[in-house]
Amino acid sequence: MFFSTIRSVHFVGICGTAMASTAAAMKEKGFQVTGSDNNVYPPMSTFLADRKIEIFTGYHEKNLAHNPDLIVIGNAIGRGNPEAEAALERKVRYCSLSELLKEFFIRGKRSLVVTGTHGKTTTTSLLTWVFEHSGLNPSYLIGGIPTNLSQGARFTDSPWFIIEGDEYDTAFFDKRSKFVHYLPEVALINNLELDHADIFENVAAVQMAFRRLLALVPRNGLILANGDDPNLRSLLDFKHSPVERFGLGAENQHRGTDVGLSPTASEFNLGATRFRISLIGELNVRNALGVAACARRCGLTDAQIQAAFETFKGVKRRMEVRGVRGGVTVVDDFAHHPTAIRETLKALRVRFPGQPIWAIFEPRTNSTRRNVFQNDLPESFQEAAHVVVAAVANPELVPDGQRLDPQQVVSDLQARGKDAVFVPTVDEILARVTSQARKGDVVCVFTNGGFGNIHQRLLNELPQ
Repeated sequence: MFFSTIRSVHFVGICGTAMASTAAAMKEKGFQVTGSDNNVYPPMSTFLADRKIEIFTGYHEKNLAHNPDLIVIGNAIGRGNPEAEAALERKVRYCSLSELLKEFFIRGKRSLVVTGTHGKTTTTSLLTWVFEHSGLNPSYLIGGIPTNLSQGARFTDSPWFIIEGDEYDTAFFDKRSKFVHYLPEVALINNLELDHADIFENVAAVQMAFRRLLALVPRNGLILANGDDPNLRSLLDFKHSPVERFGLGAENQHRGTDVGLSPTASEFNLGATRFRISLIGELNVRNALGVAACARRCGLTDAQIQAAFETFKGVKRRMEVRGVRGGVTVVDDFAHHPTAIRETLKALRVRFPGQPIWAIFEPRTNSTRRNVFQNDLPESFQEAAHVVVAAVANPELVPDGQRLDPQQVVSDLQARGKDAVFVPTVDEILARVTSQARKGDVVCVFTNGGFGNIHQRLLNELPQ
């Protein structure tokens, strides 16, 4: 296979977290590594510079003048990119990051692929920590920063590779989901809903992507799925690989019972063992159930699992308390799908009993910029006392007839009796919240972007 002749590798879009981490690992393997990106700034630029990886600022055909043996083209790179066009024109070897990971880091290892519409970053981080705390030194690639691990990726000599499996497409030249490249021994599936509305037309299209993943699980592997999810049930009548279900319903082989939710922890029984974890809410009970079932299957004991649960500190941007000022708690959360927003707010209601919750929402993802969730979003804010909806980010990327109407979301919330308001800009949102929030309030910002540094600005500008 052509990968065996590679000596030099160039990464187009190198400053993405996964791309940079993989580039550094390739350098450690002895390859000559270069890269290019439009967004060359810390922390990734510093991370790469420390490893003596040359980075070109901007995309130019001249960046390929050294004739690398292989060009890795990032997921965000499309036709028209000068380096991608040069790779096609010259007929040089190129691949996606997912394909590179498969051939250089995953093949031959025991790959645990964690996927699903919601919760996969937390679940992957927790599973990785269970293995790490148990001394197994796993390789991992996670789409977030686990607090315990301080970085989102690591490549080791361990036989274990734990990876967050994204259903988004692989590259402009490979429209299959990324996770089909990850050689799963275990496919752990949290849930399934419509998301990524820019590439999936409906739930059936998402289900087809997951069917392709399940078709790759070997007969000595395991499909481990949320048995409570109606959108997964039709996928689990699978003949060629073992299938086991986890969840809270009676039909699940790995059933959580006697669930206890408190402001500081969540507990559940799995068989004869009582597990406790310092993550809040039913959504995290389900995440922990999947992890416990997977870890047991891989030979870890309940005592090892619980010891790791006790010390797990969560993931940045998942119900992350950024600070408190004037008695007002500011929380950062990555949730952007209506279900994720709803479940996060339910968990925050457990964590902060009796305290009014503000939900500030920026429609930013490829799905939430669209009107695919127009009717679902109002229901997701049920647990919030106050809702602030911002303008759609980068609205020009979505045609008028397909774009979310945030003012209609607010009108629908008001019709339900909710205190809701459309406030287009960060400056206006700051003015409103800093003047109206009171001691004891919890302000949760829902965005998958920087949102004008709103979290820190709130902590700077709220009255003391």
